[in-house]
Amino acid sequence: MDYQAITLDVNDGVAVITLNRPEKMNALNAQMRAEITHAVRDMSLHGQAAGVRVLVITGAGAAFCSGQDLGDGGNAATLDLERTLRDEYTPMIRAIMECPLPTIAAVNGAAAGAGANLALSADVAIASSDAVFIQAFARIGLIPDAGGTYLLPRQIGMAKAMGAALFADTISAKQADDWGMIYEHVPTDKFADHWRARAAHLAAGPTATYARIKEAMRASWNNNLDSQLAHEAKLQGACGKTRDFQEGVVAFLEKRPAKYEGR
Repeated sequence: MDYQAITLDVNDGVAVITLNRPEKMNALNAQMRAEITHAVRDMSLHGQAAGVRVLVITGAGAAFCSGQDLGDGGNAATLDLERTLRDEYTPMIRAIMECPLPTIAAVNGAAAGAGANLALSADVAIASSDAVFIQAFARIGLIPDAGGTYLLPRQIGMAKAMGAALFADTISAKQADDWGMIYEHVPTDKFADHWRARAAHLAAGPTATYARIKEAMRASWNNNLDSQLAHEAKLQGACGKTRDFQEGVVAFLEKRPAKYEGR
């Protein structure tokens, strides 16, 4: 696919999707949503064969993503928001959350509305210290979408999620970190080097194990204790048959860094 609204770069096992409409603060239009979905699915299906072992989503320019491009697809009276969410946002969010590779949102600046929830749909969100998160929907008479009503209560609890949605306050990177909305925030001048180092760490790790970690963690939201323990045992049994597990044990006994192949 000839991408116009994003770029996709692959180096040293790391695939980086960059939202590339900086003049629009990387607002999500139909083309960008389709391209993100296509790129994530492509990396999910074919990335590992090309040596890709981690996927990063970040933004070009000053913003990560300002949310829905309100000038895309007509005016407020003609927008079919249900169709747009069902046919364009849902496939994008599902593609990210179901990606077998570890995913990182490198939040370089403002993440507002659907842009905030795009970031939160990744496995790990790492933010620059000057990034902000805004559930801006109520400011224009909408509810949080793009998975926001699903993700936020699970990540930060109902009280914080409800307040963030109702008040549409600007949440700093530090506040988001303190609440558990994101994994970490780092100083702006160290941000790019830091997320690249995090991505490199995952790219050198046991990729098949990471996929099963993701599966186990997400299953726990709907399982009771007995079901989750059984699921853990099944996935751990599969991990125990991987070459990476064998290498990890040998490396531990030999007191050397493991050299994982991702298998």
